[in-house]
Amino acid sequence: MTDLDPVIAAVLLALMAATAVAAAVRRNLFAVVIFASIYSLLSAAFFVVLDAVDVAFTEAAVGAGLSTVLMLATLALTGDQEDSTHHHRALALIVVVVTGAALIYGTSDMPAYGDPQAPVHQRTVDRYLEDSRTEIGVPNAVTSVLASYRGYDTLGEVTVIFTAGLGVLLLLGRPRRRAAR
Repeated sequence: MTDLDPVIAAVLLALMAATAVAAAVRRNLFAVVIFASIYSLLSAAFFVVLDAVDVAFTEAAVGAGLSTVLMLATLALTGDQEDSTHHHRALALIVVVVTGAALIYGTSDMPAYGDPQAPVHQRTVDRYLEDSRTEIGVPNAVTSVLASYRGYDTLGEVTVIFTAGLGVLLLLGRPRRRAAR
């Protein structure tokens, strides 16, 4: 981690917050989709700064790429303006605040980023780096972790993505009802 990384991370987080606010106040759904895509790209850049390049790649491909295409396809089938007849702003704000508070509370006892005394740095990383070649037989430590040690986790992630994609395809593929004359 370089001396400039915390500054870059702070700038990226500020841009992400500004993008989220900009998306939240828009009524044009096309603009919201574009802001969501920008947010995903900024998030991918943030993951790169945190040295999580595999997560950054997934975020860029799924968040900025696939999600944007699916949302634009949905807009093509519906419309680009928010329906203003059904507003539940107070309820939505309460749900967002409660969810945000729960997430912040859930991370309050996490070790500091890069803390050498964090549990993950005590045994796990060294074991993976030292033993993965002999245990798994794959020379690349990242591949051995993702394909073997975290195999069930990776399978679960792929299953969730597949199920979500299948659901979207089923929704988009339904025939439209014709208006009664």
